[in-house]
Amino acid sequence: MSKKQSNNKPDVGVIPADTLLEVYKTMVQSRFLDERVWQLNRQGRAALVASSQGHEAVQIASVFALQKGNDLFYTYYRDLAVMVALGVTPRQIMLGYMAKSGEPMSGARQFPTQGAMPNLGLINLSNVVATQLPQAVGAALGCVQKKSNAVVAVYFGDGASSTGDCHEAMNFASIHQLPVIFICENNGYAISVPLSKQMAIKKISVRAASYNMPGITIDGTDVGAVFKSVSEAADRARSGNGPTLIEAMVERYLPHTGDDDDKRYRSKEELKQARKKDPVAILKVLLKTNNILNEETDAEINKIAKEKIDDATEYGESAPYPDAGTFYDHVYS
Repeated sequence: MSKKQSNNKPDVGVIPADTLLEVYKTMVQSRFLDERVWQLNRQGRAALVASSQGHEAVQIASVFALQKGNDLFYTYYRDLAVMVALGVTPRQIMLGYMAKSGEPMSGARQFPTQGAMPNLGLINLSNVVATQLPQAVGAALGCVQKKSNAVVAVYFGDGASSTGDCHEAMNFASIHQLPVIFICENNGYAISVPLSKQMAIKKISVRAASYNMPGITIDGTDVGAVFKSVSEAADRARSGNGPTLIEAMVERYLPHTGDDDDKRYRSKEELKQARKKDPVAILKVLLKTNNILNEETDAEINKIAKEKIDDATEYGESAPYPDAGTFYDHVYS
């Protein structure tokens, strides 16, 4: 750990203390929101959920390492925490899960959180695995052609790394030295298929050598490791030196989606061990150890987060459903 800063709080690793506290606040809010939409799904009030619990550190720290308002973010269906970090509000998220009028991504016409908010650099995502990878590479090519210094971050799971889309995207990006950061959130499962039955390698990052790009495997629950690796990859990309593959090892605490039964392929003991790698709890301990966070402040952070999620839930429930007369809007010219 480094010496104390002028504000008498330590610079923990590569992240200033104030920034680290903001990362924690965002993680807490994302966790509360994720837990709430999962509860709503179990009550039959939200149709489809794919939890980001266990993935929050890599998702949020990566956003903080990049340039919001300049860089582009191509997410996948488990990236709720990326959206929260980019500025999508709990109310906006809740409108999507409840399919209510005013939902900003797709007008409540798509699966929850699937659509686009270009004003936040959040580009359209699909429930079709890995389709965002070649799209992100195309966007990076556009950035080069426009002489922009923007970097494109594209997120995907370990299952997506087994697709042709992934190979084609990485191959093209490396040939043309495009400013892309491939962020693989490896939770060890492609729905119910464990990594050992997906591929014969133990680390997805070794595949980067096939494309002549840097590839690293990091602890995806360590915000410092995420921030450092993404910052370095962004510097490399902005300097015209091409893409990077970052494999972030994480845990998935809940079933693949609300329609999955993970008890059929994961033991209670495995899940118990996974919970020991909770990124929210890990960051909380780090902050307290370095006197950046105390019990009183932590209680206030949790109180504010819960109030925001309660407000969003009430807002979503009171909002009307879209007018049926708009059913064909944006479908035909």
